[in-house]
Amino acid sequence: MAQPPILSWENLGLQQGGRWLFDDISMHIGPRDRLALIGRNGVGKTTLLRLIDDRIEADRGIRKVKANTRIVFLEQEPDFSGYDTLMDFALRPGTVGDEAPPVHEVEAIAGQLGIAMDRDAATASGGEKRRAAIARALAQEPDLLLLDEPTNHLDLSAIDWLEDWLKRYKGAFVTISHDRTFLKRLTNATLWLDRGGMRRKDVGFGGYEAWEEQVYAEEARAAHKMDAKLKLEAHWLERGVTARRKRNQGRLEKLYQMRETRAAMISGGGTAKLKLESDAGFKSKSVIAAENISKIYDGRAVIKDFSLRIQRGDRIGIVGGNGAGKTTLLKMLTGELEPDSGKVTRSNKLSGVMIDQQRSLLEGSRTVRDVLAEGGDWIDVRGDRKHIQGYLKEFLFDPKIVDTSVGTMSGGERSRLLLAREFARVSNLLVLDEPTNDLDLETLDLLQEVIADYDGTVLIVSHDRDFLDRTVTVTLGLDGTGNVDVVAGGYADWEAKRRTLTKRPKGGAKTEGKSKPAASKTASNQPAKLSYKDQRDYELLPVRIEELEGAITKGEAILADPDLYTADPQKFANISQGLENARTEKDAAEERWLELAEQVEG
Repeated sequence: MAQPPILSWENLGLQQGGRWLFDDISMHIGPRDRLALIGRNGVGKTTLLRLIDDRIEADRGIRKVKANTRIVFLEQEPDFSGYDTLMDFALRPGTVGDEAPPVHEVEAIAGQLGIAMDRDAATASGGEKRRAAIARALAQEPDLLLLDEPTNHLDLSAIDWLEDWLKRYKGAFVTISHDRTFLKRLTNATLWLDRGGMRRKDVGFGGYEAWEEQVYAEEARAAHKMDAKLKLEAHWLERGVTARRKRNQGRLEKLYQMRETRAAMISGGGTAKLKLESDAGFKSKSVIAAENISKIYDGRAVIKDFSLRIQRGDRIGIVGGNGAGKTTLLKMLTGELEPDSGKVTRSNKLSGVMIDQQRSLLEGSRTVRDVLAEGGDWIDVRGDRKHIQGYLKEFLFDPKIVDTSVGTMSGGERSRLLLAREFARVSNLLVLDEPTNDLDLETLDLLQEVIADYDGTVLIVSHDRDFLDRTVTVTLGLDGTGNVDVVAGGYADWEAKRRTLTKRPKGGAKTEGKSKPAASKTASNQPAKLSYKDQRDYELLPVRIEELEGAITKGEAILADPDLYTADPQKFANISQGLENARTEKDAAEERWLELAEQVEG
């Protein structure tokens, strides 16, 4: 490490419930580290952040902190009780090293996040509370920032703002997040909590999955020299992570084919033209058909003149900012809310399952057995009778937890239990409202797999960009004005369309739905005057962007070799770091060129 650490733990150990949650962990955090903290639900990720912040005491180990280091912890669920307004919460006295921030700093960040800090804390939404907590944390100008699921409850614009802030941030951070896109864009090293121990790899999350697969493959090979029980455990690990991810590649190919088919059905105007069957049972493959539907609240058109036919097997993603109308649209499609004009026709054979953010079905006093099998040993899984312990394995649970009370489980474990319960029911319509909240990365892989194998239709409201890219065939993008863009593909496809429509300069090349800079040949072609430096950037950046795209493609192809890490770990690390640098430079170059293009057009 080039610079001495600002915080370190030596031989850290903590017991929980009569067992070692983790033991003999040593870690060092440098002044510019951007660390992804990875691990399955229940391994102690949040607990480790609390130990770093000195909020709880370890059973063993030595914690060292550089003098005058300010550590700030952005908790996953901050406690707002006892505070009248969001500003009262933001200005509360802090723990040691976590002092109250200046009022003007809180107000400045809150303004950029679009949150009114005089909002009543008791009635504020989850998104408003999350923004207030972020404003409090960032305004303290920490040297080390601890982030526990920072993107939960944030809409896409707030996530973009937070990412931009962290890119400019001069200190170090450790983050727990299920948001793969967030992690790939920001982290330069990974801490992996696994079975009571911790590994560190100085490669961002973009290289984590290849590293993880390599570690499990090495363990599986080593297990062949040990006893049969260990062989089985290692084999389960390999099947549960590595092989599942390989199978998912086949599912992604199928998803891409479904997107191509769906794209051919969507008209150039962005909506599918409708001819509704007179039979409400839909003799065709359609399950939901919306025709020119609109909804107005307080004089504002939330949804206006929207049409779409949803086919059996579609996976529909709904995205947009908070208040853009996502929930309103979802409720109109499912029949919970009637449109002010237009009509929605649904198959009379629809049988839906709703999984919402509130996780309201999971009472803390109930046991896992109660939730899944009403206290019994067997569960009906879409017509097949399965033993509850075997079914728990399918959702990455230890079968021994059958009599564990729900109240003692982590938020992620409760979310996974709810998925297990709901996916057992017979249905042909699945509605998921922010399903990725509280889930670890392995469970997200599992959820993607279950959705891919689901026979029915899926409606998903989510801000998780990577999850949408891996699961949906059609994206409905709401801009807050009542308009709904219908795009075949995932979040990236919708984002590309938005960029094409709003920022593509006149004469710019358009390839595969993405706006791409077209190289300028002479300054005389430009309708606006630019400085010499700006003119040079405008002309040369498209060439540099193409070079970076080529380097990224080449780097990704090299990292796709599963044997690279074993054969040459240093080469693996160098290429991974170079790939992250190229992506960062490409993003900055594109933004710079688009700013110049707007000046040229203006």
